[in-house]
Amino acid sequence: MNVLKELFKHEVYPALGCTEPIAVAYTASLAANELEGELEEITIFTDPGVYKNGMAVTVPNTNGERGNLIAGVLGAIIRKPESKMEILKHADQEMINQSKAYIESGKAKIILDKDKKDLYIEVRLKTLHGYSRAVVEHAHTNLVYLEANNRVIFEKKTSVGDSSNQAYRSILQEMTILEMIDLVDHLDDEDKAYIKLGIEMNLEISKVGQNLNKVGYYIHDLTNKGFIHDDIFSSSKIMTASASDARMSGVNLPVMTSGNSGNQGIVAVLVPYNVGKYYQIDEGKIVQSIALSHLVNSYVKCFIGDLSPLCGASISAGVGAAVAIVYQQCGGDNGKITYAVNTLISDLGGMLCDGAKAGCALKVATSTDSAIRAAYMAINNQGITDKEGFVGKSAEETIYHLSRIGKIGMGKADETMLEIMMGKN
Repeated sequence: MNVLKELFKHEVYPALGCTEPIAVAYTASLAANELEGELEEITIFTDPGVYKNGMAVTVPNTNGERGNLIAGVLGAIIRKPESKMEILKHADQEMINQSKAYIESGKAKIILDKDKKDLYIEVRLKTLHGYSRAVVEHAHTNLVYLEANNRVIFEKKTSVGDSSNQAYRSILQEMTILEMIDLVDHLDDEDKAYIKLGIEMNLEISKVGQNLNKVGYYIHDLTNKGFIHDDIFSSSKIMTASASDARMSGVNLPVMTSGNSGNQGIVAVLVPYNVGKYYQIDEGKIVQSIALSHLVNSYVKCFIGDLSPLCGASISAGVGAAVAIVYQQCGGDNGKITYAVNTLISDLGGMLCDGAKAGCALKVATSTDSAIRAAYMAINNQGITDKEGFVGKSAEETIYHLSRIGKIGMGKADETMLEIMMGKN
């Protein structure tokens, strides 16, 4: 099995909008595609992570509408599951009006299933001609069950306790970062072309985001006024924050994801890209470093979880970007890689994820800054050691310690944040 190709297939792909509401739209579209006639009832069930992540984020192609419910209803109306995570590119004003009418009439509703601990989306639909049900579990496009009118159309057996339900993830979780480097040292032309596509995609949305009056714009403004030095730190933060601004604002452009997340894709791709260009690193090496960034990001998520109370864009993607920068200049120097991982996790290890929203661009900018700083220190043989805090003797040990804090130490964090967020509504 080629772990990198499997990773690209399942976790690195174009997505239009925040991946949780889009996954809801995709699931609804799967169910609706099995039915005829006008929809009468739409019921969506999600786990707490999906529910939280989709509460406040703007959904693309909806004129500023927010949340999982509008996305799910649109997906059911569109009925084009073959578009997967770009499904909402088919939305138009008539569909938006129809979706809002369903919601206002009470025909569409979303229910939080607190018993689900991993990514879970279930959509149940009814028309005058029958009913259907679709379930996506463990990963954003991982269909595990589809039925219509008492007929099971598709069913996939899932393994209890296997959060990914993907064989490549089990292999990735057992790898070392040096073994990942061996993979990226042997990229084929197909992989290189795919990584370049991701660079182009994320650069395009970043350029659009710089015209928005949001986080990236103000970092740029501070730079122009001399409050922030015009250097690789500021240019990288402008680039990544602007891309996140555009994505979280519902701009109608896709992002190349990493670890099933658009904001993580922005950090994992654009940070090593911009730093590599600044230091005039060979293009082939930059491409390889971005492949490594994707691998390391997903590796961290094997431990902390896909929808953790910890911010993945800051921590897991930040670790990936930092390792990629070290690799560009020092190859597989394990000591320097460990310094980079330890330093970033020591810096950002407690950053919370309180759902997808405009403020994610702030965390993306913070991650960008920390990744470059941690990598620069590591290249110069400096960083946080196992004598300090919870970091370990190796990068892998530190990531494992972080997962214990996220899963055990912060076990109530998601529940508490969700209660606060739901209370505001």
